[in-house]
Amino acid sequence: MSDETIAQYGLADSFIPPYPHRYTERLSVWKRIELGSKNLLATFREYDFQNKRIKQSFLGQTLHVCNQPEGVRETLHQQAAAFEKKSPVQRHTLEPLLGDGLFVSDGRTWAERRKIVAPIVHGRRVDTFAPIMSDVAAEWCQQWEKAGDGATLDVLFEMGELTAEIISRTIFGAKLGRENTQQIIAGFAAYQKSIQVLDWLTLLNLPDWLPRLRSPRTLRARNKVHRVIDDIMRRFQAGDVDERAVIRSLFEARDADGRPLTKTAIRNEAIVIFMAGHETTANTLAWAFYCVSQSPRVQERLKAEFDSVLGGRTPELSDVANLVYTRAVVEETLRLYPPVPLLGREATAKGTLLGNEVNPGDILIVAPWLLQRNRDIWSLPDHFVPERFVPSIAQRPNKYANIPFASGPRVCPGMTFALTEATICLAALLQHFDVRLQDGLEVETDCRLTLRPTSPLSMTIHRRSPAPAGAGAATVSAVADTSAGAVLAREHDSAQ
Repeated sequence: MSDETIAQYGLADSFIPPYPHRYTERLSVWKRIELGSKNLLATFREYDFQNKRIKQSFLGQTLHVCNQPEGVRETLHQQAAAFEKKSPVQRHTLEPLLGDGLFVSDGRTWAERRKIVAPIVHGRRVDTFAPIMSDVAAEWCQQWEKAGDGATLDVLFEMGELTAEIISRTIFGAKLGRENTQQIIAGFAAYQKSIQVLDWLTLLNLPDWLPRLRSPRTLRARNKVHRVIDDIMRRFQAGDVDERAVIRSLFEARDADGRPLTKTAIRNEAIVIFMAGHETTANTLAWAFYCVSQSPRVQERLKAEFDSVLGGRTPELSDVANLVYTRAVVEETLRLYPPVPLLGREATAKGTLLGNEVNPGDILIVAPWLLQRNRDIWSLPDHFVPERFVPSIAQRPNKYANIPFASGPRVCPGMTFALTEATICLAALLQHFDVRLQDGLEVETDCRLTLRPTSPLSMTIHRRSPAPAGAGAATVSAVADTSAGAVLAREHDSAQ
C-alpha cells in the first residue's frame, strides 16, 4: 500500500496484535532450541523479518530458512520434487496422530493419496458444502442467543466446536454432537500441548527407524481423536450416516495396483481432512474475532457491509462475492497468523535457495510467519489492516509472498473450502453479536503444531440488531469491490 492510501483510509494507527518477543541480539543454537521447545515462533529475531535467507548448522545438520517470494517460487515450484519431503521434525511430531496421512507422507504414497483426497475438498465442490456451513453458522447464532446477552465464552473453543461440526457434516455426513466435538477439540489441544516438538533424536539427525518415546498424555490425546474418527467410520460402514457422505470416496478408492485403502489408511486420511478442516479454520476465526474486537474502524466497516449485503439473513454462498471486506478480514488474519507458520522440507536432491546450494539431507524452512511480515514487502507489516486485501484499495499481493495455505504441489487442497467457511461463519456471527475481549485478558501466540491464540480466549457476546438490507450501502461502497468473489473458483489452481 502507498503512503497516500494509508493516509486516505486512516490506517497508520491500526491495531497491532500480539507476537512473540523479538530479540535484537544474536542467539545461540542452544537458546533457539530452548525458545522453540515452548513456542516455535519465539526463535526469530527482529533482523530475521528482513533477512531473505538464514543459514545455520547444528551437529552436522544444515538449516536454510526462506523469507523471500522468489525463494518460494524457486524451491516449492521450480524444484518441487527435491523439496517434497516433510522435515523430520514435522514427520515425527505428526506421525503418532496422522500416521502416513497426506500431510506427512511423501513419494508414491503422497502422490496416490493426493489424487484421492484433493477432490473431496476441492474448491469446485464448495457449492455442495456451503449450505452446511450456513446451517451450522445459523445454529451457532441460536446457541449464542440462548447463552444470553453479555455471556462469556471461550471463543477458541467455540470456533473449534463450530468447525468440527461443519467438517463432520460435509465430509462424514453425520452430526457429531457436542460430546464428540468436545472430545475431538480436547484431543487436538492436549496433543499439541504434550507432544515434544523438538526431540533430541531428531535434532541429532538420528535415523527415522529409531523409536521416539511419547508421553502417556500424548498417547491418550491421540487415542481420544482416533476413537471418535473410528466411531464415525464404523457408523458409515453400518449405514448409520448419510450415504452421500464424501468419505465414501476413501472407501471406494483404489491405489495404482487396484487395491483398496486399508482401514488404517482411511483413518489417517480422515484425520488429516478433519484436522485441516477443523483446527486451522477454528484458529483463524478465533484470531479474527480477537483482532476485530480491538479495531473499532474494522467493526464499523463490517457492520456496514453486513447491513448492506445481508440485512439480518444468514449468509449463503451467493453472498460471499459481496462480502468483500469480511473476506479481507479473513485474509488479513491469515497473513498475520498463518495456521501452519513454518513449512519444513528435507531436501532429497541437490537444489538451490536464492542461488545458494542446498544439499541432500539439508532442511529447508519456508516461513510464512516471516514472509508475511517482511518489512521489504508489506506496509505496516505487524498491523491489522484488512484494507490491503480489498481490490479497490490495494493491489493484490504477490502470490509467492502470501502463502497461508502453503504453495506449489503441496498447497492445501481445502483452501477455497476454508476461505468460504471462515467468511460465512464470521459474517453470520458478527452481524448479530458484538464480541468483546474480557477485561484484563492478555492474549499471546501459542505455536507448537499450529498457530493459535492462548486459551481460554474469553470474550463476551452482546446482541446486535442488524439494519434492513441495503442500509449500509453508502458506507460499504468505499471498500467493496465484488470482483473479489471471482477469485474463489480460481484461487486453488493459481496457488499451485
